[in-house]
Amino acid sequence: METQSTYYPPDFSSEELRDAPEATFEAMPADGVLPHGFFATTNLPTWVKLGDSWLRPKNPRMDCVIFREGDELRVCEPRDLKAGDLVAMGAAENGRKGILVHGNAFTRKEKDGGDAFQFMSTEVSRERPVDYELLAKLLVEERLRSGYITWVIGPALVHARSREELIWFIKHGYVSVMLGGNAIAVHDIEASLFGTALGMSATGEAVKHGHAMHLKAINQINAVGSIEQAIRDEMITGGVMHALVTHDVPYVLAGSIRDDGPLPGVITDAVEAQRAMRVHAQKTTFALFLATVLHSIAVGNMLPAFVDGGGDDLRPLHTICVDQTEFVVNKLRDRGTHQAHAVVTNVQDFIHILRGYVEKWEQASG
Repeated sequence: METQSTYYPPDFSSEELRDAPEATFEAMPADGVLPHGFFATTNLPTWVKLGDSWLRPKNPRMDCVIFREGDELRVCEPRDLKAGDLVAMGAAENGRKGILVHGNAFTRKEKDGGDAFQFMSTEVSRERPVDYELLAKLLVEERLRSGYITWVIGPALVHARSREELIWFIKHGYVSVMLGGNAIAVHDIEASLFGTALGMSATGEAVKHGHAMHLKAINQINAVGSIEQAIRDEMITGGVMHALVTHDVPYVLAGSIRDDGPLPGVITDAVEAQRAMRVHAQKTTFALFLATVLHSIAVGNMLPAFVDGGGDDLRPLHTICVDQTEFVVNKLRDRGTHQAHAVVTNVQDFIHILRGYVEKWEQASG
C-alpha cells in the first residue's frame, strides 16, 4: 500500500563538495542579536560541513539560525541564543562555503544551491481536481507507521457542521495533536452546550439572543475552571474538545487580540504559544491545515519540508492545506510551505469526502 517517495542524497564525493571548506561560525554579539552575515535557515534538508563530515542540524525549520555547540548543530530562534553562542555564517547554499541546502532531495528537476527555497513562487486554482484517494492513502499510511499527525483547525469547521467528521478522525487515531485558537474551542463548546455556533442553529437559523451564546459558553467554563473539569463534571458530553480530552489527544489553543474571554487554558502570550506549538511541530510527520489563515501559516513556518529518520532516511512531510479561497493556500505556500497539497474547497466537503476515502483504504488494508 505504501506510497514511495525517492530521496536523492547529495553527492559528497563530487569535487566541489569534497573540497569544500568547513562552515564558518561567529559569536552572537549580545543576547538575541545575530552577527552580520548570519545564515538564515529554510525548511529544506540542509547539510553543514564540520571537519571532514557533513552533518544535518537538529530541529530543522525556516526563519532561524544554525547554532553550534561543540560538534552538535541545531536550528534555533535567535531570541533563544545568548551572547557568545556560535551561529553559522554566509548566504551561499551550494556547499562551496560549507553549507548545502538540498533543494533536489526528492526530485532531480532542481539543482542544489540555486536558491531552491523561494517565497511568492506558486500558483493554486480551485479548478484543479483534488486527488482525495491519494490524500487518504497518504494519511492512512502515516497512521499505520505510527506517525505524528498534526491538525491545525479553524472555527469554520464548527460553523460548517463538520464536528462529527473531525470527532471520527480523533476516535480512529488519525489525530496526534490539535492546534488552533480560542475560537475553535469556544464554538465547539457552544455547540455542545446549546446546539448553536455563533448563535446559529444546526439549520442555519439565528436563535433568540444567539449573539450571547458563545459568551455564555465561556462563562460556564470559567465557572468550573477548565475545559477538562467541565468534561469530568459531564457539563460537556460531546464535541471536538470532549473527544480530544477523553481520547488523551493533546491540544494547544493560542490566543489572539480579537479573542472573547478567552477560555481557561488558552495561551495568551504569543511567544509562549509558539513555544507550546513548537513542541508538537518538532514531532510532526504529517499535517492538515483546515480553514484557518494565520494558524496555518504560523505552524507551516515551524515545520521542515521533510521527515528526518536519520542518515539517508528522509521523506516529504506531507501537508494538506484546505480553504475555500485560493488566497489562503497560495499565501501558505508563498510563505515557504511549498510542499503543501493545496485544496481549494469548503472544509465540510473536504473532511466528509476525505473520511469516505480513508474508510475505503482502511477496509482495503484489512
